[in-house]
Amino acid sequence: MSGPVRYQVRHQTVYAYAGSVAHAHHLLHLTPRETATQTCPEHLLEIWPPPVLRLQHVDAFGNQATRLELNRAHERFEVTARMKIELLPRAAPASADTLPWEDVRDGLQYLAAPMDAHWLEALRFRTQSAFVPIKRVFEQYAADCFPDRTPVLTGALALMRKIHSEFTYTRGATHIGTTLLEVLEKRQGVCQDYAHFMIACMRSIGLPARYVSGYLHTGSAEQAPKRMGADASHAWIAVFAPPLGWVELDPTNALVVDQEHVALAWGRDFGDVSPLRGVILGGGAHSLEVGVELRPWTS
Repeated sequence: MSGPVRYQVRHQTVYAYAGSVAHAHHLLHLTPRETATQTCPEHLLEIWPPPVLRLQHVDAFGNQATRLELNRAHERFEVTARMKIELLPRAAPASADTLPWEDVRDGLQYLAAPMDAHWLEALRFRTQSAFVPIKRVFEQYAADCFPDRTPVLTGALALMRKIHSEFTYTRGATHIGTTLLEVLEKRQGVCQDYAHFMIACMRSIGLPARYVSGYLHTGSAEQAPKRMGADASHAWIAVFAPPLGWVELDPTNALVVDQEHVALAWGRDFGDVSPLRGVILGGGAHSLEVGVELRPWTS
């Protein structure tokens, strides 16, 4: 096993409005999660114009969230998150040691009996959500990856590789309103589409999967193949694979997540963990610029 890896991240979001915004409320998910393998010794949020109210809280999924209220008229809104991250290596998951996928599916059925806390938590990520419908066509797509009595993580790895091989990473091919049925038809999209589609396939066969937002290190210029989805926020998934627990997979790059991924937040889908969203009064049309810099932290 290798030693710790350290990154420094700068994530800037700039909204430019055609008119003046008189009042605004924003919700930010820009504080990294603390886990057994990820720590954040330094974190700073720079906000302009300065908010009249700023509240930090933990959301329903255990993510750190920041609520802002702005009551100063403005035609530009900027948020810059700066952080330093340390990642410990993860042990390679032994997929053959995970439970058969049918046992996981059936173990999550309501039987009017007490359920282990980890399984109870997994139930939250088994049903459809705003961006992830459950449909027969997604079940059919995943079926050949989950033959009878296949270990659940073995099946999830096969599904990840299938999606990676059959889909093409294409910027601009989709937008926030593109449905997963359209994504399946086009076989094109970006990391958010890959993650949502794989989650839909897992949930459609009765298995929990959650959406993870964060950042991805591209690696060196000589690295081949080049990692996809690393120039802005990245997205991947986690599958419930007892007895190992949650195992994170990146279908965009066909990777088991280790020390290249920095996790910000997780939820049922993108709607739960959008880095920045809000409600504004005024403003009219707007433009949006997002820039992410992730590089090794050596000092």
